[in-house]
Amino acid sequence: MIERFAHVLTRKPAVVVLIALALLVPSVIAYIATPVNYDILTYLPADLDSTHGMDLLEEPFHMAATSMLIVENMPSGYTNELTEEIQKVPGVSNAVWLSNVVGVQIPTEFIPQQYRDMFYSGDGTMMIIQYEHPGASDETMNAIQQIRRLCNEKCFLAGFSVVVEDTRELVDKEMPLFVGLAVLLALIAMSLTMESWILPFVLLINIGFAVIYNFGTNFLMGQISYITKAIAAVLQLGVTMDYSVFLYHAYEQEKPRFEDHKDAMAAAVETAFRSLTGSSLTTIAGFLALCFMRFTLGKDIGLVMAKGVVLGVATVILVLPSLLLLADKWVAKWHHKPLIPDLSGLNERTIRRRWVFVLIAAILFVPAVYAKNNAAVYYKLDESLPQDLPSIVANHRLKDEFGMSVSHFAVISDDLTAAQLSEMEGRIEAVDGVTDLISYHKLLGSGIPEFFVPEELRSMVKAGGHQLMMINSEYDTASDEVSQQVAQLRTILKDYDPDAMLTGEAVLTDDLIVTTAVDFRTTNYISMAAIFLIIAIVFKSVTVPLVLVAVIELAIFINLGIPYFTGSEVAFITPTVISCVQLGATVDYAILMTSRFQDELRAGKDRFEAIRIAAKASDPAIITSSLVMLCATLGVSFVSSIDLIGSICTMLARGSVISAVMSIVFLPAILCAAEPLFRRTSYHWLG
Repeated sequence: MIERFAHVLTRKPAVVVLIALALLVPSVIAYIATPVNYDILTYLPADLDSTHGMDLLEEPFHMAATSMLIVENMPSGYTNELTEEIQKVPGVSNAVWLSNVVGVQIPTEFIPQQYRDMFYSGDGTMMIIQYEHPGASDETMNAIQQIRRLCNEKCFLAGFSVVVEDTRELVDKEMPLFVGLAVLLALIAMSLTMESWILPFVLLINIGFAVIYNFGTNFLMGQISYITKAIAAVLQLGVTMDYSVFLYHAYEQEKPRFEDHKDAMAAAVETAFRSLTGSSLTTIAGFLALCFMRFTLGKDIGLVMAKGVVLGVATVILVLPSLLLLADKWVAKWHHKPLIPDLSGLNERTIRRRWVFVLIAAILFVPAVYAKNNAAVYYKLDESLPQDLPSIVANHRLKDEFGMSVSHFAVISDDLTAAQLSEMEGRIEAVDGVTDLISYHKLLGSGIPEFFVPEELRSMVKAGGHQLMMINSEYDTASDEVSQQVAQLRTILKDYDPDAMLTGEAVLTDDLIVTTAVDFRTTNYISMAAIFLIIAIVFKSVTVPLVLVAVIELAIFINLGIPYFTGSEVAFITPTVISCVQLGATVDYAILMTSRFQDELRAGKDRFEAIRIAAKASDPAIITSSLVMLCATLGVSFVSSIDLIGSICTMLARGSVISAVMSIVFLPAILCAAEPLFRRTSYHWLG
């Protein structure tokens, strides 16, 4: 059946290419229509109190997102007028300034000191702005843009939602540069390592089809994260280019056997289909392991990239044959000698001193594992952004001038008595780092009659049988101090209301730290187990997958441990992504060499001659593959001003090189040394 399909597919290459081009139209339309989520915290498990609390902020309180606007050196009349204008902005549920907290009827000298201290600092005053929709929604982003247009240069808009808006603008501006630089660098690497100047263009066009199809089908997922959007194209380019190269080499090998190049291509398609469907499984397994994270950003990245690998294989089988047939003459005309060094001398030395290299690899595990386990990781999302962004500047002013780093929101029962509320509020204010507490009960307790409190303020903090408290903290998000503070606040709230919920950026981030700590171990074990099983089935062996996975895992440990030695921090999601992706994408290097080693053994060679031939044959493919991955991802780290994206791509680039070095330098020695063990522990190892 495959043979007949390949024959039909290669008869009319122009028609196939036209169909592929036509499919780009709905893919582009769907890509444009796919929403992008810029709020990473929304990927936390839905069963957490903090995420359920955020749902309550949205409904019934209509306070899904909150920003703080600092106005400096402007008269009160300007701020009062600005408050009224902001309240009219679509998507804004409320704008709270001193006048509408205590009511315009209250003389200034009667305003409680705590509210004067909260809303005034030196020559500046602060306004709290609340939004009707979630913090990363288009409605909230548009509202923030309109608020900024209403403000002058003496206004500074702070808060998590504002950071999200600035992040969106950065990603939208930089993404074309990501893709453009990745394509350019990959093109240079492929031009130097392949035998034609035209061939890289043909292969990149084919990958372009796969990338656009992948982005178009993301519409079926409902939305994707901005991290996925930023890295998916370059990652898909890096991990699927091997498949295109394999088909081309199969085609070149089949040409001498057929007079008609279409028949040669049909035979190549048949060969490639059987090989690629198997070899792509390890990469797919690596990505799908991310789907087992409770923090569902992993599922977002994993599904998109697993789908990208499947579509990459599909375009290699369905589209690339026609592209190569149409470009055949040009590829041949611009033929040149590839610039890949001959590593036969290195291979000979490693094979001859094989036990030394085996010992070195074993010893390297100790510092690599220690460094990986002790490398610094950061969770505060705005640390990954340029510090001169307007939102980051405003957040620093908010902390320095008003003593506010973050705001916690407590959702409690409306049935608590005044005595319980007074006692609870006193305990909360006594917690280290708490600077202010705003609640309806506390406002009335300051001596303001209830009928003076505006209805819009009352409905903002009391609704649906719940009441809301805003607790401001001087501690930074993701700090040890705020983690201890959150634990204390939760204990106090639960003492009075077992169903109370604490939420907000810092609370969600604290839950993020706990959740991802478990996720890292889970996904790492699952990816190793899945890939171990695939290799075990392919080689019908227990020891072969043990050796191959160990070699690539050592490369991963070295990669993840380098930040420890350099004293740098990486974003929390980076180690998890790297562990799964580097294993799934680069274990193919080891599989390629091992397969050729086994073929030569079955052909009657002794293990020394077999590994020499296998290493010499595999080195060029490993070098080309790692260079493409290096160039595709390294370009992003050069361009991206968002460290969270840049660190992932930097480590993927570095990981591809480390895996290649392990496969070229250490693996031949290890395979040669372990071959007697393979023979005893594998089923039909020699055929």
